[in-house]
Amino acid sequence: MFSGIVEATAKVVKIIKDQENIHFTFTCPFADMLKIDQSISHNGVCLTVVSLDKSSKTYVVTAMKETLGRSNLGLLKEGDEVNVERSMQLNGRLDGHIVQGHVDETAECTDIKDAQGSYYFTFKYPFNKEMAQRGYFTVDKGSVTVNGVSLTVCDPTDNSFQVAIIPYTFENTNFHSIKIGSKVNIEFDILGKYLAGLNQFK
Repeated sequence: MFSGIVEATAKVVKIIKDQENIHFTFTCPFADMLKIDQSISHNGVCLTVVSLDKSSKTYVVTAMKETLGRSNLGLLKEGDEVNVERSMQLNGRLDGHIVQGHVDETAECTDIKDAQGSYYFTFKYPFNKEMAQRGYFTVDKGSVTVNGVSLTVCDPTDNSFQVAIIPYTFENTNFHSIKIGSKVNIEFDILGKYLAGLNQFK
C-alpha cells in the first residue's frame, strides 16, 4: 500500500528481457536502505526487490507480462527516470490518498499548459462503459494516481482529466519529462471502485 507521495526518482541502469519477463536494474538515493522482498512503487506499479548491490546503490525488480501490458514500464529505456515510493508506514500521516500500486491502464498526455509557474496536464484514456460502471473513472476534485503521484482531478470527462502540477512536483518527479504524446500509468481511486461495486447490489 502506498500514499502517492513520491520519495525520489530512480534511473534505469540495465534492462534484461527473460522470456515474457523484464528484469529492471535501478539506482536511487535510498537503494542502500532496501531489503530483498520489499515492495517499491515504480511509476505507480508495485514491484518486489529481488536482488541488491548496496555498493553501487542498485537493485533489481521483475515485471511480468500482465504488468508490462497494463503499464508504461515496457517502454522504458536505459537512462529513463521513474517515480519511486516505498510502502506506506501505518504509523505515519496519509498525505496523499490510498494507492494500491495496481495500475489500471495507461493514458496519453494530450495537452500541457503553463499556469505562470505551475502546469496543467491533460490526459486521455480509452473509455469503456463496463469498466466505468465498475469505478474506473475520475470525478472532479477526486483523486487519481499518475505515474505513482497522488493528484487531484480537474475538469474530468468520460475519457479524460486534467491535473495541476506545482513547481516542486514538476521538478522532483518525472513530470518534467512528460510531453504531449507521452504514456503514463494511471490508477483510479480505490474508494470509487468500492462504491461502484456496492451500487451494483442495489
